[in-house]
Amino acid sequence: MIRRVAANYAFRSLFRHTRRTLLSVVGVGVGVAIALFSASWVRGAIRMEIRAAVESGAGHLRIVPTAWLDKRENSLRLSHPDEDYEAARSLRYAQVVAPRARTNGLLAFGNRSAGVEMIGVEPEAEGRLSRIVQRAEIEGRYLEASDAGKVVIGKDLAERLDVLLDDELYVTLSGADGMQGAMFIIVGLVETGSEDIDSTFCHVTLDTLNEVTGYSGPGEITILLTDYKHLTAAQRQLARRVPPGDTVLTWKDINPSYAAGIESDRAFTKILIGIIILVVALGIAAAQLAAVLERRRELAILSALGMKGRQVISLIVLEALAIGLGGMVVAVLVGGSGAYYLASHGVDLEALMGGDASFGAVLLDPVVYGDFGFWLIWYALVIAEVATVGASIYPAWMAVRIDPADALRTI
Repeated sequence: MIRRVAANYAFRSLFRHTRRTLLSVVGVGVGVAIALFSASWVRGAIRMEIRAAVESGAGHLRIVPTAWLDKRENSLRLSHPDEDYEAARSLRYAQVVAPRARTNGLLAFGNRSAGVEMIGVEPEAEGRLSRIVQRAEIEGRYLEASDAGKVVIGKDLAERLDVLLDDELYVTLSGADGMQGAMFIIVGLVETGSEDIDSTFCHVTLDTLNEVTGYSGPGEITILLTDYKHLTAAQRQLARRVPPGDTVLTWKDINPSYAAGIESDRAFTKILIGIIILVVALGIAAAQLAAVLERRRELAILSALGMKGRQVISLIVLEALAIGLGGMVVAVLVGGSGAYYLASHGVDLEALMGGDASFGAVLLDPVVYGDFGFWLIWYALVIAEVATVGASIYPAWMAVRIDPADALRTI
């Protein structure tokens, strides 16, 4: 009976000061809406950044020699390339499996030269793995499997060397027996719009690179998964199949600085949401404390009639829950609308970054779209209720401390 009276009293109290209640609901709603919009943007941006990193060459997973993580030397080669390749191909979530090898080299034409990291690839697999190859404007063509002694370089690199299609470059490479030299014919010039990529891009076929350097087999096997969500499961599954001497790394291990930037974005979102919860809680706490002080005599009468302290607390918390629920509705309407617009229209990165939508060797999407889904409702509900219920703790404590005799004393 007392519980029913407490509930009725709590909801009746909300409409006693309708303006204050509505302002509280709107305050909670606007604060949580900002959190929803921010979360939508960051989640969408992180998803894009991860997709850009793995599709720009890093892959979701990469099989490398065990010593590579410590040394990061391009001369290292896989101990069991055939077994590694079969393990990668048999992986349930594998979409593309691309063997590669790398070496440091010096390109020269006349009296001009440029240092590069030359990558040996299997052209067909690389074309399906790399968004750089897929999206770039290529003057000439990309590599074919039979292209012995052919090279594709970046447009900026070509301008630096002052070379054109079909010119011959003299390449000095670090090989198994020391420095090796060879002539390569330029069959393609790649232009992505990113200076970092276009000034360093240099691809030859894997067979050509191994023939010139004297090494055998790939130095890495890069794997693109069907879905990023399978990353952990795929790494564990693949690690069990790869023979000793080689190991499986994730894109985070390959590009730790880029991964750290993404984690910083996540941390920023959590801090922002924490600040929003604090600001909303302080506002609600002030409003509820004022309401408790206004109702000292009423709360004293309820206590005198037998209402226990925990029931007084539940009364205050019920009011907070109702305000939080109303704030959640406002947040979903306002913040959800903003998140939907962000998810459907996106933000043009090229316009914001002056046409160079890239980060190092990572080719970003030109437009970033926010994340939108049913998670917005639960997100809003949790933030709103945590803020309002947390804010009700001090006013509830004050309500319990009211002395009925003191509150009812006639002055």
